Amino acid sequence: MTAHKSRTTDPDEIRHFAKDSAHWWDETGPFAPLHRLNPVRMGFIRDVLAPDAGGSLRPLAGLKILDIGCGGGLVSEPLARMGADVTGLDADDVAIGVAQTHAEAGGLDIRYLNDNAEDLAGREPGAFDCVVALEIVEHVADIDLFIAAIARLCRPGGTVIMSTLNRTPKSFALGIVAAEYILRWVPTGTHDWKKFVKPAELAAAMRRHGLIPARSSGLIFNPLTNSFSLSKRDLDVNYLMVAHKPETKKK
Repeated sequence: MTAHKSRTTDPDEIRHFAKDSAHWWDETGPFAPLHRLNPVRMGFIRDVLAPDAGGSLRPLAGLKILDIGCGGGLVSEPLARMGADVTGLDADDVAIGVAQTHAEAGGLDIRYLNDNAEDLAGREPGAFDCVVALEIVEHVADIDLFIAAIARLCRPGGTVIMSTLNRTPKSFALGIVAAEYILRWVPTGTHDWKKFVKPAELAAAMRRHGLIPARSSGLIFNPLTNSFSLSKRDLDVNYLMVAHKPETKKK
């Protein structure tokens, strides 16, 4: 294995997203689907990390959360507004610049890093209560190395929340053909169907690195409301997966 293949980041993927980085906060631009996904994703994360928070405006207060593949900060910002101590990580320096500028304009204190997961894991192992990696695993160069880094970054007793696209005929039809060529939701070439990850594959990778998969949920789009919702049964296209890192056993 060459040094390049040992990295989690894919230079072609970084270049593809970097050309649109100025548009991260344009709700009708190339990242519009992520804006549509955000309400249901944030609700899911809140329910996982703070199920008893009720109507608290800062249900994630006291939690250190790492947002891997943060892009322009679409996930990092709402996590910070819910009270979390957030670190956003992305290999695209242009996106990091956009994220920093937008956070500062909104008065949010978020630490943004232009780096990759495995290098950060070497410097800050076990530093985070929760590691979030949404819509990123299908873009990395080495999934196994990526999951290993995530597991190392998460503290014992912590939580990992990931979302990605399933590799099914339905995801090819909706996630590639419809989204990229018919509806033009995202730029052509955004996704490679061969890099989509089946839930069983993601769960197996988590287990290999000491994480315990605990919960999965599908994300389905309703064209009538132009919004996404959770589904316990339909994981055919987009889905979320939660895993826990066991507490360290006392000797």
